[in-house]
Amino acid sequence: MSAEAPAHAVLQRNGLGILLRVAAMACMAGLAALVKACAERGAPVLEIIFFRNAFAFVPVLFYISRTSSFSILKTSRPGGHATRATVGLVGMVCGFTAVSMLPLTESTALSFAAPLFMTALSAPILKERVGIHRWGAVIVGFIGVLIMIRPDPNHMATLGTVFGLAGALGAAGAMIAIREIGRTEPGPTIVFYFTLAGMLLGLASLPFGGWVIPDMTTLVMLVCTGLVGGTGQLLLTEALRRAPVAVVAPFDYTQLIWACILGYAFWDEIPRTATVIGALVVAASGLYILLRETRRFRIGKAS
Repeated sequence: MSAEAPAHAVLQRNGLGILLRVAAMACMAGLAALVKACAERGAPVLEIIFFRNAFAFVPVLFYISRTSSFSILKTSRPGGHATRATVGLVGMVCGFTAVSMLPLTESTALSFAAPLFMTALSAPILKERVGIHRWGAVIVGFIGVLIMIRPDPNHMATLGTVFGLAGALGAAGAMIAIREIGRTEPGPTIVFYFTLAGMLLGLASLPFGGWVIPDMTTLVMLVCTGLVGGTGQLLLTEALRRAPVAVVAPFDYTQLIWACILGYAFWDEIPRTATVIGALVVAASGLYILLRETRRFRIGKAS
């Protein structure tokens, strides 16, 4: 969760930024629902990842052509992109697996642990100072995670939960990598090379019998994972071009609302009380971390 908007930010319009962020969260919830549906129809995770990234190139390349030029894809940081892609794809594999195994609301709520992991990891990896307030928020947030996963020896640490937390950890690692490489690389460049790496990872699994031939309905759904996921990723970027992160980031948690709606509409899922309470605790912790980080960034910028 960065406290800095992209360097190519345009005229700030907070209302539009919030609207774009909410739309992005709707896309991300829609992507999770599509992943779950495709998995239930027999599509392996790596095959889903191929389609998710291959067809994401449609909105990504359109966005690049409209906002800059393809010269933006030139990079002097191939190692940085490789690190970001590796960590991010591990997180994507784990996250998609969790979505296929858990109720949609529950897998979405577990993904909210990513900012907590990112704050905890930023100290040893980025050598950032994490004060007592943010450490306290991390601890409270992880208590929220424990509430969500039911701290009962008979229910705790199911395989889906393990994958969900591993996905959140991978997402946190990806955010840290983006924070580091983003000092020199534009957002669209980072998105392009991650999308390319994801497509190649999915394609590499084809010779090993990791794919199934989808029926027409499943094929359409697989294509939509790319279109919806790529669009959501770009809406996230565009939201930061229109409004500061402190304004738009709190609306990330609207993804849980969309997940509840989709889960109920297509799977008759009703969120457990523990999931809702735990998600609220995690969201409150994440928002507090965001406020502290934004304040730290402003103080550092003013000094």
